[in-house]
Amino acid sequence: MKVFESKCTFEYSWEEVSTANWRKYCPWNDKSPHVVATDTLSRTVDPETGILRTERLIACQQSAPKWVTAVLGGNAISYVYETSYVDPAAKKVTMCSTNLTYSNVLSVRETVVYQPHHKSPESRTEFKQNAEIMALCGGWQKVKNGIEEFTVERFGQNAKKGREGFEAVLEMSRRVFGEQKEQQRIKQAA
Repeated sequence: MKVFESKCTFEYSWEEVSTANWRKYCPWNDKSPHVVATDTLSRTVDPETGILRTERLIACQQSAPKWVTAVLGGNAISYVYETSYVDPAAKKVTMCSTNLTYSNVLSVRETVVYQPHHKSPESRTEFKQNAEIMALCGGWQKVKNGIEEFTVERFGQNAKKGREGFEAVLEMSRRVFGEQKEQQRIKQAA
């Protein structure tokens, strides 16, 4: 098993980040054209804790090399199952996802956490990402290691693009919500 870890700080409040998170795969994000659909399967709020739990199915244009799909079968779309928890009291978003496509050959379990930055919680948000990648195919350890190393490298490349794309979504969200607030202020003043 190989592990990919990443962390960064977004120069946006937790409220901005947790709200924009639902728009992560929208047209404002030109770094994620591979995401072709995001379907919400269920959404519930725990009446005691106030935690919002959401299950989603994310469909992506397959990025596996052509020889992989030729050997293992499959089509151009791969699927990821995601469960997220938004805890407004603790100001914490936790997202857990796992691959459904090729899950008999490769297991990818990712956890992402957004929390207010410990030094400037009102204006910055910490992002932590962890992915456990394990090749499940039988055979030589060298082959498994190669598959895992390739996947970790690809995961790192995609994570960088994902952060860049999410920055664009955050920037656009701030601008659009700012314009909406200004319009409301003008209406109320009139």
